[in-house]
Amino acid sequence: MHILEKTEKNMAPEFQKSTMYVSNELESGDVQKNFDDDGREKRTGTLLTASAHIITAVIGSGVLSLAWAIAQLGWVAGPIVLFVFSFITYFTSTLLADCYRSPGPISGKRNYTYMDVVRSHLGGFKVTLCGIAQYANLVGVTIGYTITASISMVAVKRSNCFHKNGHKASCSIDSYPYMIIFAVIQIILSQIPNFHKLSWLSILAAVMSFAYASIGLGLSIAKVAGVGHHVKTSLTGVIVGVDVSGTEKVWRSFQAIGDIAFAYAYSTVLIEIQDTLRSSPPESKVMKRASLAGVSTTTLFYILCGTIGYAAFGNDAPGNFLTGFGFYEPFWLIDFANVCIAIHLIGAYQVFCQPLYGFVEARANQRWPDSKFITSQHAIQVPCCGAYNVNLFRLVWRTAYVVVTAVIAMIFPFFNDFLGLIGAGSFYPLTVYFPIEMHIAQRKIPKYSFTWVWLKILSWTCLIVSLVAAAGSIQGLATDVKHYKPFSTQQ
Repeated sequence: MHILEKTEKNMAPEFQKSTMYVSNELESGDVQKNFDDDGREKRTGTLLTASAHIITAVIGSGVLSLAWAIAQLGWVAGPIVLFVFSFITYFTSTLLADCYRSPGPISGKRNYTYMDVVRSHLGGFKVTLCGIAQYANLVGVTIGYTITASISMVAVKRSNCFHKNGHKASCSIDSYPYMIIFAVIQIILSQIPNFHKLSWLSILAAVMSFAYASIGLGLSIAKVAGVGHHVKTSLTGVIVGVDVSGTEKVWRSFQAIGDIAFAYAYSTVLIEIQDTLRSSPPESKVMKRASLAGVSTTTLFYILCGTIGYAAFGNDAPGNFLTGFGFYEPFWLIDFANVCIAIHLIGAYQVFCQPLYGFVEARANQRWPDSKFITSQHAIQVPCCGAYNVNLFRLVWRTAYVVVTAVIAMIFPFFNDFLGLIGAGSFYPLTVYFPIEMHIAQRKIPKYSFTWVWLKILSWTCLIVSLVAAAGSIQGLATDVKHYKPFSTQQ
C-alpha cells in the first residue's frame, strides 16, 4: 500500500524492497512508463483535478457568511480586504509550490507532506511547529464541518416546516441524528486510501460549491431587484450607536477580517494536492496555474456573494443566509442549496482529513513494520467495483477518528467558533511564515536585501492580522459560551 505521507527515509521494509525493485527496473528501462522518478506508481493528477481539490478546500459554506463580514466592514474596507487576502494567498501558494521539490523546484527530491517540505528547507524545531499547526487545524476543520453539515441538513427540514406552518413557527429540530448520518457517510468514504483516489469526490464537491453559491447569489439578486426593497448600508458597515456599540464594532470588525483571511487558507493541504500531479509538465508550474484558477474563482464568488448579499440584507445581514434563513422562499430551492452544502462538506471533510490519515498510518508503519494488523491487505470483492484491498488498521483507525470528531461535535455544537481561533493559530505559520522562510532559504536571498525586507514586512503584517483575528475569535467564543444553551437545536 502506498502511503501518502511516507518519506523515502522512513519507509516500511516491504515498501523499501518494492522501491529497490522498481529502481532496478527503472535503470533497465523496462517499466519506466509505470512509475515516477521516486519509484512510486505514476501520478495522474492534472490541472483540473488540482483546481477541484483547491476549490473544494477553499470555497466552504463560509462563502454564504461573507455578506455578514462585508456588513461589519462596509462597502470600502470589505472588498479591499477580500482582494488583499486573495493576493496574499495566491502569492504565498506559488512560493510553497516551488518548495515541493528540494533543493530545486523542477528536478529536486520530492517532499510528500508539508512537514517534509519544512524539514528539507528549514529543519529543527520548525518541523514540529509546522506539524502542530497543520494537524491541529485539520482536526478542528473536520469537527467544524461535521457541525456545519448537520446544520445544513437540519435547515432542509426547517425550511419545509416554515413553508408549512409559517415563518414564525418554532421549527426546533434535533441536529444529533444528522451528525450521526454525516459520520456514517464519512466512515465509508474514509476508506479511500489517499489523495490519489479522491479526485472524483473533489470534482463533485466543487460542483456542489458552485451550485449553492450561485443559488445564494441568485436569491440575493432577486431580493435586491424586488419591488419596494430597501435596506440600510454604508461605506463603513454597521453604524456605531445605531446598529452596534463602539466595542462591538471593533470586535466584529476583527472577526470579519479573520473570517475573510481564513476563508482563503488552503496551504494546509497544498503539498498533498501537489503530490497527486503527474510529473510532466513540472508539478510546480501546474500547481501555480491551479492556485491561480482556484483563488481567482473563489475571489469572484466571494466578492459577488459578499457584496450582493450585503446589498440584499444591509447591516442586518445574517451569519448565513441559507441556513440562517435570510430567505424562506422558494423553499424547494433553499432545500436544494442546503443539500449541495452538505454534499460539498462531505467531500471537503475528506480533503482535509486525508493528510492526517496518511501521517498517522505512515508513523504506524515506521514504528511497527512487522505488524500484520498494520501492514497486511485483504482483498474483498465489491459489487460493480471489483476487488478492494482492505487494511484492518486503516479501517479501525479512520473509523475511530470519524466517531471521535462526531462525538466532540455533539458535545460542543458551538465548536465552529473555535475554528477562528484554530485558524488564527495556523493561518500565519502555514499560509505566510513557512512559505516565505522556505523561499528565502531556497533562493538564498541575502539578509537585509530589498526582497528580504519586503518579504519580512509582509510576514510581520500578517502576524499582526492573525493576532487581531485571534483576539476577535476569543471574544466571540466567550460570548457564545456565556449564552450557550446545551439542548438548543435551532441553528
